[in-house]
Amino acid sequence: MNSSFMGKVRQFIADTMAELHKCTWPGKAELFESTILVIIAIAILSCFVAGVDQVCIFVIKLITGTL
Repeated sequence: MNSSFMGKVRQFIADTMAELHKCTWPGKAELFESTILVIIAIAILSCFVAGVDQVCIFVIKLITGTL
C-alpha cells in the first residue's frame, strides 16, 4: 500500500512539473506593470473604504446625538 501511495505522489509531482513547463510566465516589464496596477488599485480602494468609514462614523454620531 505504501509503495502505491508513493508512486501516486511521484506521478502527481511529475504531472505538476510538466504542467508548469507549459505555462507562460510574465516578463519583467509585464510583472512590473501588473505590480504598479495592483498598488494603485489597493490605494484607491483603501481611500474609498476610509471615506465610507468616516461617513458611517458621522451618521452614527448624528443618530446617537454625540456629534
